[in-house]
Amino acid sequence: MTDYGNNPPLSYNKYLRVPDLIALQDCLSDPVHHDELLFITIHQAYELWFKVILKEIDSAISLMAENRAAAAERALRRVIEIEKLLVDQIHILETMSPISFLGFRDQLNPASGFQSMQFREIEFSSGLKDTHILAEFRNDPFAYERLSARISQPGLAAAFYELLRRRGLDAPDDDDTSDDSERKQRYGRRTRAVLELLTHFEEKYEEFKLAEALLEHDEYFSLWRSHHIKMVERMVGSKRGTGGSEGIGYLRTTLDKRFFPELWEARTYLDPKHGEAGCPFAGDSITNRS
Repeated sequence: MTDYGNNPPLSYNKYLRVPDLIALQDCLSDPVHHDELLFITIHQAYELWFKVILKEIDSAISLMAENRAAAAERALRRVIEIEKLLVDQIHILETMSPISFLGFRDQLNPASGFQSMQFREIEFSSGLKDTHILAEFRNDPFAYERLSARISQPGLAAAFYELLRRRGLDAPDDDDTSDDSERKQRYGRRTRAVLELLTHFEEKYEEFKLAEALLEHDEYFSLWRSHHIKMVERMVGSKRGTGGSEGIGYLRTTLDKRFFPELWEARTYLDPKHGEAGCPFAGDSITNRS
């Protein structure tokens, strides 16, 4: 029989590295403020979930490249379920009173949620590639390297429209070298391709389900932004952010960000009346609107 003391078998604590995990919540307030442990734990949990989201996004991109639409949709469904959890998780922070949060908030300076590398990786991989945000990480080599890789790689939208092209739909990529007029035309053609899926979803069911999963990812990420803004306003009102941003004012500017604008835009032109000419749209109105 194995000597348990000298060669212990794998245990729950060892597998999950529980001693290491529960040693990671280092409070900075002195004396330690009661609510700081909650604040740190919530945000560390976010980062762990962000890691899983990124893994599933990468998986979805790879699966779409392999023309496996159903499997890619399955990966995105996991992302969506995690995002639902993250929206609910915000409200645990609201169990703090505003005065309790202020009791340790100054200890956070100049750290800020704006500096969450993995949050920005999710944005970049989902379509919001912002070189200005990338530049904010130039003094953090580890984060800058990861974000530079993300911003240069095809994301979910590129993989989705490539899959649609392979399946016979006119869904050109978003060529950054094109002029504004050509980019609008490309946008309009992609929107028409989505409109085709929405109109004939039974014939294009795999593609339709994948498009809906992408839309829900966009929707729940936006809901997270909205709930987060309300939580911040409830805690600190219009105070400036700990990282120097204007706080609630900056956060409000993020509410209209969309990962996949064509998926939303196509709804504008959806009409139950369609005939031999194909999906309904008023001439070049999609292109002109974009």
